[in-house]
Amino acid sequence: MSTHFSGLLRTSSSKPQYTFLLLFADLNRIAFHGNHRKHQGPPDLRQSWQSNRRDGTFARAAVPSGASTGIYEALELRDGGSDYLGKGVLKAVDNVNTIIAPALIGKDPTQQTAIDNLMVQQLDGTVNEWGWCKQKLGANAILAVSLAVCKAGASVLKTPLYKHIANIAGNKKLVLPVPAFNEFMVLPVGASSFKEAMKMGVEVYHHLKSVIKKKYGQDAINVGDEGGFAPNIQENKEGLELLKTAIAKAGYTGKVVIGMDVAASEFYKDDKTYDLNFKEDDNDGSQKISGDALKDLYKSFTVDYPIVSIEDPFDQDDWEHYAKLTAEVGAQVQIVGDDLLVTNPKRVQKAIDTKACNALLLKVNQIGSVTESIEAVRMSKKAGWGVMASHRSGETEDTFIADLSVGLATGQIKTGAPCRSERLAKYNQLLRIEEELGAEAVYAGANFRTPVEPY
Repeated sequence: MSTHFSGLLRTSSSKPQYTFLLLFADLNRIAFHGNHRKHQGPPDLRQSWQSNRRDGTFARAAVPSGASTGIYEALELRDGGSDYLGKGVLKAVDNVNTIIAPALIGKDPTQQTAIDNLMVQQLDGTVNEWGWCKQKLGANAILAVSLAVCKAGASVLKTPLYKHIANIAGNKKLVLPVPAFNEFMVLPVGASSFKEAMKMGVEVYHHLKSVIKKKYGQDAINVGDEGGFAPNIQENKEGLELLKTAIAKAGYTGKVVIGMDVAASEFYKDDKTYDLNFKEDDNDGSQKISGDALKDLYKSFTVDYPIVSIEDPFDQDDWEHYAKLTAEVGAQVQIVGDDLLVTNPKRVQKAIDTKACNALLLKVNQIGSVTESIEAVRMSKKAGWGVMASHRSGETEDTFIADLSVGLATGQIKTGAPCRSERLAKYNQLLRIEEELGAEAVYAGANFRTPVEPY
């Protein structure tokens, strides 16, 4: 698996995010336990599953929240009102207690697909043009239970979570991902192990810190939600130069490459142009460009810099320019759909049919269940795509996506800069998995786009 150190460098201010709510579930009772503060503040959804088996199986999961979210994501149910600035999740908790819990009492947690289908299709049952949308119960309520069930199933079977996930998906080869450290990312594809990849990423991160501090001053090295720096750069090329310099100073030119998370929906305008000066209050619109011009700009970046991945290069509904860019650079560069795909199997299928992109950004909370996430991954791999497992800006200390990335052999993971405990928790879990696998551990490295055959 390849690691992408995401969040190394940010070009826009972080938006406040509120995640957490703490739930406890057992086979006899699922009940609200209390609030737990996520790293950004008010609440997120947490779920614990305790079995009435004699072995006392217990599992806990927490659901993250996104800052920049796609309009096609499944519903994240919030309370509204004044408490927690409207970000409370008591409605979701009540849905777990009164609807989901009674239906799951006595169920076997090893039957992941059956339980997920019960929650998604029967207990919720809401559908829009893109499939199951979780408008009734909330994707955060369903996913909290789905993740906890997955962990409980692994515990019951006495198998590591990543192996349990691999078995559910039908994947026979475990792969440690290349870490992508975003929004400008560095990918240590030249490492021989995940441990070495972490060393490379950390060293580049600290060289980048020194370069930024020298050029922009002390304030520029404050970090955002994902641990990345936010210097006052005026254009993408300036950020790419900073990364290129930091990689060279660390001695990893040729071994560490670059990815971009553009989030282009943030600066797409009603007149179907992209405003490159969208951050400025006194914007006169002089830097608006067409989709074709933006495509050509990306192409120039791939010539001048070692860019191997571009995420969300266009608006989430701009299928035309996604397809154009993929056709022109897709052999050398992966074009990653995040807001475009929202981990939704139906949108993945449309992108496959239209050749709109060639990689999936896997965010389990966008779709709301483990089973649907696995379906999106399997479809992507069968299409020859890459898959990058991903955190959210409003992240928790839950390490599920680390096991998910190994179990599904995604080959890539982005979970922030090597900074902030909720980001480091995932990297530390991957280091533990690599140590546990020992001689059987495989690091994706340069094969991060296709680390295994489709399953």
